[in-house]
Amino acid sequence: MKKAVHLNALRALEASARHQSFSAAADELNVTPAAVGQLVRSLEDAVGLPLFYRKPSGKSRLIPTKTVELALPHIRAGLDSLAQGLAQLQAGSNSGVLTVTVSPAFAAKWLLPRIDRFQSLQPDIDVRLDTSAKSIDFAIQDVDIGVRYGAGTWAGLVSEKLMEEEIYPVCSPQLLQGKNALDLTQEMLIHDRSMDGFIGFPSWDDWLAQARLTNATLSKVDTSRGMQINNSAAVLQAVINGHGVALARSVMARDDVAAGRLVRLFPEITFSSPLAYYVVYQAESAHMATLEAFRDWLFAEVSSTHESDFI
Repeated sequence: MKKAVHLNALRALEASARHQSFSAAADELNVTPAAVGQLVRSLEDAVGLPLFYRKPSGKSRLIPTKTVELALPHIRAGLDSLAQGLAQLQAGSNSGVLTVTVSPAFAAKWLLPRIDRFQSLQPDIDVRLDTSAKSIDFAIQDVDIGVRYGAGTWAGLVSEKLMEEEIYPVCSPQLLQGKNALDLTQEMLIHDRSMDGFIGFPSWDDWLAQARLTNATLSKVDTSRGMQINNSAAVLQAVINGHGVALARSVMARDDVAAGRLVRLFPEITFSSPLAYYVVYQAESAHMATLEAFRDWLFAEVSSTHESDFI
């Protein structure tokens, strides 16, 4: 083809082939059947070939030629891609809204207690928070940026390490009343099952394997029993309520330990998590002003609150 073909003609061709009717295509495109026919004829003139076999009667009066059948997948893919591009442009026009995805536990224990500081710095940005325990597709769900916990690799996303953390047991102050130390063999162990099956997620067995190198009395602790909860924030709340002892993730427990709602046990034992928190986003969104503002705030917030003191 020596000249560009108007996109409306390709839309008319695709709709006509799908419906096998100019009239039905016209209803979908909100134009007249004559307009659809004219657009299709313009394509036939441009390529120098007939694009439909026309029947004099019957429900399906248009039969796409073999050439059209071969071309349709490419035409449809192109039209879909253009529609996605338009949606992206429309989303960009709503520049004051930023969609952020985090886990429910991270939202409750870290982000929400601090988000007012971001809103004070960026009053023109409206944060739309998506709290999901599962990884979601950024493109399909229209998510701009997120914080994920893991090994740092997620298909289709740029990831930047935000903060690491330490794992340690915690209990409520009430559980320690009148005691110099807790005997873990006599206490209810609370197990965090929020990332069951995720390789590297620390368990009581992992912590005890390290702790027994320092404290041999911990060798008798039975990890096969206890309360099991599939949300890290709920695990900490159960401990605060005095239901037992749990392994805390330092990023989640930081504020509760600082406020005295939780007490760190065995501070002489250190155990760093092999997993970390990462800021994640799509590469093509990296230069969005709202995304950059939120990303920069996250790193500044971690630095200013001295998270490194707790890892």
